[in-house]
Amino acid sequence: MTLLAKSLEELTDWVKDQGQPAYRGKQLHQWLYEKGVHSLADISVFPQEWRSKLADYPIGRSLIHYRSVAPDRTRKYLLKLADGLIIEAVGIPSEKRLTVCVSSQVGCPMACDFCATGKGGFTRNLKAHEIVDQVLTVQEDFQQRVSHVVFMGMGEPLLNIPEVVTAIHSLNKDVGIGQRCLTISTVGLPHKIKQLAEHNLQITFAVSLHASNQQVRAKLIPSADHYPLSNLIQDCQEYVQITGRRVTFEYILLAGVNDLPEHAGELAKLVKGFQSHVNLIPYNPIQEVDYQRPDEKRIKAFKTILEQEKVAVTVRYSRGLAANAACSCIYFFAEIPDNRPLTRLLVSLLG
Repeated sequence: MTLLAKSLEELTDWVKDQGQPAYRGKQLHQWLYEKGVHSLADISVFPQEWRSKLADYPIGRSLIHYRSVAPDRTRKYLLKLADGLIIEAVGIPSEKRLTVCVSSQVGCPMACDFCATGKGGFTRNLKAHEIVDQVLTVQEDFQQRVSHVVFMGMGEPLLNIPEVVTAIHSLNKDVGIGQRCLTISTVGLPHKIKQLAEHNLQITFAVSLHASNQQVRAKLIPSADHYPLSNLIQDCQEYVQITGRRVTFEYILLAGVNDLPEHAGELAKLVKGFQSHVNLIPYNPIQEVDYQRPDEKRIKAFKTILEQEKVAVTVRYSRGLAANAACSCIYFFAEIPDNRPLTRLLVSLLG
């Protein structure tokens, strides 16, 4: 059993199974989540003999394979997991926050047309401890408590709901981050939105919409062929009914593709009438595809149309570009020292 992402109760049961008194469970919990220990051998309050026996017991921490820092202090991390696979996390500091963008899968099976991660394929789901570890790694490196976490890195969180939900409960109860400071971003999958809603989480829920009609969405997101836009919107409305919380819609603006006035009008009709908010995200070009970023005049005009239709809307811009750590709700390929192309993470919805 890997110890990270386990609750105080579970850790207490584990130490008792090891023949130790129950109070060592609280000690273990503190050293895992507050001190960020990487080896049980380093827990100085444990008896030396027991520590020696536990030296190789898996906690669930990763190794920093590569780290880069942007002038705005955004930091990108490539983390090596126990099986040697590499994932990414990004730490985004601001005046009052430290936000971590975490991955939920190694790679991504969704194959969105504008996304380089999808072009690299899918390897496996992450375990809850591998998600929690990303947050602790960033917290430790910044020497600052993490205030917000966004599931907007590698992968589709709704394809890994059990582990994602377990990670959310651990981040909330063990790491001490309020659920309302946690965001799950999804491209949308049939039946999965309701499944997530039934967990009664107090998180922020974001849907990568990126299109105002079925034709454009199917071009950008292959899975949309099996999940019509009308059904997606109905599921979002049901999410609001079940949870009482609004849905945020992420909308990448692609020049000449989905940024025309008629698209803004269609989008307004889709999202009006229930609790929602639109994040407009100007596209950052990648080499793999030919999409372009609209100019500021086009972006402003799109936003104005939504505002005239009484739609809550914000334009989000990326941070960390100089460190290859940012994009607008998509992934870019970034060259690292060994010249292997690895994806870099989105950092939208950070304000």
